[in-house]
Amino acid sequence: MIGIYGGTFDPIHYGHLRSALEVMEALGLEEVRFLPLRQAVHRQQPHASAPQRLAMVQAALTGQPEFRADETELGRTGPSYMIDSLQHLRETLPGQTLCLLLGSDAFNSFMDWRQPEEIADLCHIVVMQRPGYWLPEEPRLRALVQERNTQSLGALLNATGGQIYFQPVTQLDISATDIRRRVVNAQSPRYLLPDSVIRIIREQNLYAGYH
Repeated sequence: MIGIYGGTFDPIHYGHLRSALEVMEALGLEEVRFLPLRQAVHRQQPHASAPQRLAMVQAALTGQPEFRADETELGRTGPSYMIDSLQHLRETLPGQTLCLLLGSDAFNSFMDWRQPEEIADLCHIVVMQRPGYWLPEEPRLRALVQERNTQSLGALLNATGGQIYFQPVTQLDISATDIRRRVVNAQSPRYLLPDSVIRIIREQNLYAGYH
């Protein structure tokens, strides 16, 4: 099984990395692919450019061979839709089981995504669950969970997609917004993200104009 972890990664930080590592170990994933998006659809546009964010992801993943940066979304123009990325990955990874890794907040807005049910058919959805979180409140999403939920690892292994699986992870209260603000205010972001990423931020003077 291959994990797919999309996001702006503006910048990537230990909250992303720790959750991905715990899911990889819990589910026995062969690898986790980090997909920086090019153009956000449901959130503010990234502050760092696509090449800058890709460089930060690549730097952060050094030393963890099962983690790799994937440029699938960066090679397309227009809005970055996960359905397009998954269809592309299905073509390039035939027969592979794909697991889309989502944080609880991202999962709560899942039904607002383009073709959410088709996404759920193309892959398993693994919700990186915060302590005490269970069923979402949104009726359509609740119905989707009730239809597809499993807590059987075997159910994931025996199909290439279609299941929703909740995986508890250590929740690190780290946000990219807070990191950007610290950088602008000349406060050290150390221990919130890898030193290799901090070096890129400083060398390229990223977020200097962030407000």
